[in-house]
Amino acid sequence: MAQKGVQLDRETFSCSICVELLNDPDTIPCGHSYCMNCIKGFWEEDGKKLLSCPQCRQTFTLRPFLVKNTMLVVLVEELKKTGLQAAPADHCYAGPEDVACDFCTGRKLKARELEGSRQQIQQRIQDREKDVKVLQQEVEALNHSAEKTVEDSEKIFAELIRVIEKRSSEVKQQIRSQKETEVSRVKQLQEKLEQEITELKRKDAELEQLSHTEDHTQFLHIYPSVSQLSECTDTSSINIRPLRHFENVTAAVSELRDQQQDILRQTGTNISSLPTQMDVSLSDPKSEPKTRAGFLKYSREITLDPNTANAYLLLCERNRKVIRMSEHQTYSSHPDRFTSFCQVLSRESLTGRCYWEVEWRGDGVDVCVTYKNISRSGFCSKCIFGFNDKSWALSCYKNSYKFWFNNIETPVSGPPSSRIGVYLDHRAGILSFYSVSETMTLLHRVQTTFTQPLYAGVYVGYEVGGTAEFSKLK
Repeated sequence: MAQKGVQLDRETFSCSICVELLNDPDTIPCGHSYCMNCIKGFWEEDGKKLLSCPQCRQTFTLRPFLVKNTMLVVLVEELKKTGLQAAPADHCYAGPEDVACDFCTGRKLKARELEGSRQQIQQRIQDREKDVKVLQQEVEALNHSAEKTVEDSEKIFAELIRVIEKRSSEVKQQIRSQKETEVSRVKQLQEKLEQEITELKRKDAELEQLSHTEDHTQFLHIYPSVSQLSECTDTSSINIRPLRHFENVTAAVSELRDQQQDILRQTGTNISSLPTQMDVSLSDPKSEPKTRAGFLKYSREITLDPNTANAYLLLCERNRKVIRMSEHQTYSSHPDRFTSFCQVLSRESLTGRCYWEVEWRGDGVDVCVTYKNISRSGFCSKCIFGFNDKSWALSCYKNSYKFWFNNIETPVSGPPSSRIGVYLDHRAGILSFYSVSETMTLLHRVQTTFTQPLYAGVYVGYEVGGTAEFSKLK
């Protein structure tokens, strides 16, 4: 039979839920195809009234009626036939006049080559075992050094905290002492003014009584004694100011905070940005930067955790970039790995004030933050960023945005951008997403209460070849 002219790709006809060849394939209204049982199970397990496509997340108000796609059935069956070709025989039959066939001779030669390969592999195993022992010693040395450094750092930071607390107590005492002095001065002036008001009221009553005197002689006789006014308080000395008596103190404390943050940020360049994890800010937690330069003061370097990456994601650029692949990657089994959706989390937990940017390419990505205890396996909304109460996600497309939380979609307007900025003030409960280009445009802000440390994440499942990279900010 002549070879068919169409080559079938197994990946093209695989269900993205079970990652096997389509079985009773069904195509839903958005155009994506799944095994009929898989998409039914996904919707039933999800348990939400508003159904969605696992790949593109298009939602359906009414449950689509599932009908087998007959064309896909034929193509999948053809793919199965082409994949079941007979394997070469592992033996031969030689007739009476045959001494040895080429097949047997080739087998003996390959067997000797195989033995030589095994010897080389065993030697390499021995070499690698020695390397492992050396690395283990290095790990032990690193652990000891790290623990010693942690102890020393704790002592130093404890001392620093004591200094700050002492200075804070001194500043409070000075402010309260100054407050008592100023309040006493104001009260004294207030008493003088009240006495003057009382005297003026008495004088006004005398003058009013005199004004009703009909006897001209008596009026002229009394008038000189009551018309003289006593010297009044100099009202020009009273300075009525807005309630900002301690602006200079606040400015001084803010300047001290900025200086300390600059020192900690410079020191952190040699210890993997450790100080940026510490919330040393003394300012109002609800004050948000207005410019990109202001946001960059809280910039945080984000790296991705390979143990959380879905098998269809490839990490590169020192785990700062993720690429959506068409084939499984060789990741080891790990309980933190997302098994059903193309998602990955950061290594770093995020508290205090943090800012980072994500550069993306392709049809779209979801830029997210989540608690660490989000579900990692299954085909329900508990695992998808933005489809539960443990995660917040901004879906970014070429010409539009959507925000997701607890499976609720919120349309977002703003200028399209391939760079998204994320600002987090954990203590204040503020999460903001920005479109970053020559200027920064606020896309969406969340005001809530965060009960756990957060982790940055991305969903890169819209198309093969899509990428998301956490920018290295300076």
